[in-house]
Amino acid sequence: MTGVAHRVAAAIDHVVLAGPDLAAAVALVEAATGVRAAPGGRHPRGTANALIAFTRGGRRVRQYLEVIGPDAEAGWSADRVDTFGIDRLEGPRVVTFSARPDDIEAAVEAARASDVPFHDVEPLSRRTPDGRELAWRLARPEQGQAHPPFLIDWGETAHPGLDGLPTLELVALRRLTPDVAGETARLRALGVIVGDAGEEAVEVVEAEADGFELEVEVDGRRVLLR
Repeated sequence: MTGVAHRVAAAIDHVVLAGPDLAAAVALVEAATGVRAAPGGRHPRGTANALIAFTRGGRRVRQYLEVIGPDAEAGWSADRVDTFGIDRLEGPRVVTFSARPDDIEAAVEAARASDVPFHDVEPLSRRTPDGRELAWRLARPEQGQAHPPFLIDWGETAHPGLDGLPTLELVALRRLTPDVAGETARLRALGVIVGDAGEEAVEVVEAEADGFELEVEVDGRRVLLR
């Protein structure tokens, strides 16, 4: 991985918990935390989502949990949806996160200069239950879900985490990996803050296999979602 002269800061934007059945994924999060995700909307590629905003120290921030699965109401089944590897999931789990750089084009350029290949930035959108269109821009890693995060830019769209959603207190997002040094270097090439302190930091923790661990707090009780 080559060094670059300029790094673009990239804050955690949202954490993705995906499953082959959206209702089951929402129910799993509710059973673990007592908080039910609010319907978020539908995507053109056959998925639908539900959202929970994150707080930090009781204060709403521009971060949230996205629970996503096939859009069953539109007739989509898991085997037809490859977004986030849904067609290969046996049950709900935390699969990735997105980072929000100050300048998404500069972040993609910096990543490529550090030998972290990314697709070009593309515009996306979804419809909310009340009919509004939310639009954003997104850049995906070329090596897919195995090399998170993806990058997002909300532009003029109001951030979903500040939009009256139910809330959970975010304690930590941990990237689990057998290669702590390599994963730390790759994340830092994207501008992601790596460490165990600060609202924007992702912890990188040694584990036998790649994955994620999301720690939240509910009424003084710590809950882990994996």
